[in-house]
Amino acid sequence: MATTSASFGRFSVISKPSSHPQFILFNVTPRTLNPHSRTGAARFRCSAGQTGFFTKLGRLIKEKAKSDVEKVFSGFSKTRSNLAVIDELLLYWNLADTDRVLDELEEALLVSDFGPKITIKIVENLREDILSGKLKSGNEIKEALKKNVLELLTSKGSKTELQLGFRKPAVIMIVGVNGGGKTTSLGKLAYRLKNEGAKILMAAGDTFRAAASDQLEIWAERTGCEIVMAESEKAKASSVLSQAVKKGKELGFDIVLCDTSGRLHTNYSLMEELISCKKSVAKVIPGAPNEILLVLDGTTGLNMLPQAREFNDVVGVTGLILTKLDGSARGGCVVSVVDELGIPVKFVGVGEGVEDLQPFDAEAFVNAIFM
Repeated sequence: MATTSASFGRFSVISKPSSHPQFILFNVTPRTLNPHSRTGAARFRCSAGQTGFFTKLGRLIKEKAKSDVEKVFSGFSKTRSNLAVIDELLLYWNLADTDRVLDELEEALLVSDFGPKITIKIVENLREDILSGKLKSGNEIKEALKKNVLELLTSKGSKTELQLGFRKPAVIMIVGVNGGGKTTSLGKLAYRLKNEGAKILMAAGDTFRAAASDQLEIWAERTGCEIVMAESEKAKASSVLSQAVKKGKELGFDIVLCDTSGRLHTNYSLMEELISCKKSVAKVIPGAPNEILLVLDGTTGLNMLPQAREFNDVVGVTGLILTKLDGSARGGCVVSVVDELGIPVKFVGVGEGVEDLQPFDAEAFVNAIFM
């Protein structure tokens, strides 16, 4: 079957059907890519005017998160190993050892990048409850520790589901610094959303990096999505995204996923370009983008906080995607970034596989890092 292409001025919408012969070039076939696909009958229909479509989509993704606890558990193995010392500390705990045990617990939390502010808050809460007689055993202290972390995550970052509104297409803009896994995260997100019955259009808005459009085109082929790409090398990112959203609206897509150029948070001109991208999308659909997801490299730990603050100040980040957490022992940064910025974590990357971008579930996360 040939690739179909519809041209719109300087842009083209390229259809990547799942049976495209180029799958062979990438060594990907629909069967190997998606062993759990539901061909023919999705769990719900994706008709253009269906009431509550995005509500159902969010609920299904959340249910999937709870069923994939094993992936999250294995993805945080390095952080869990760092925190395993806590179990040893609490195994033979007694009241006389309280100060020593809490000092070592504090060190374990700091090593896992919980950050000084959060760590002190947690440790002092535990100290107060121990001295008041509320906590009388190592098991009770461990449960209180988990409860403290869970409350920090849920009090400031409770909206972990995608907020896509009620009008189609919903628009999700993906932003971040270079090398954080932005385009890969977009591709994996497209795979997950498409599997739940959504009709996805990708927008290749990274016009700065030469290979970015090619990379996103490969993801379009792998996931069977369609993609809008600039035909001119001089096209502005804002124009590409604007055209994509127009086509998403005209052709009945459910969600438009907009890639953007990776940029350092200290580069003023490139950060200003993000504002232009956001405004261009809003001109087509008032209120769009529905989500602006910032991709952060989990291996950088607390160093991600200045990046997140700057992106949030410039474009108003609505959610975070934390990547590469399976290769890091610094999983505590998840708690720090939520507490510091009040921005919810929407997804976490816990592996290299196409299904390893997991919807964030605070309870599953806490259980994964504290055995």
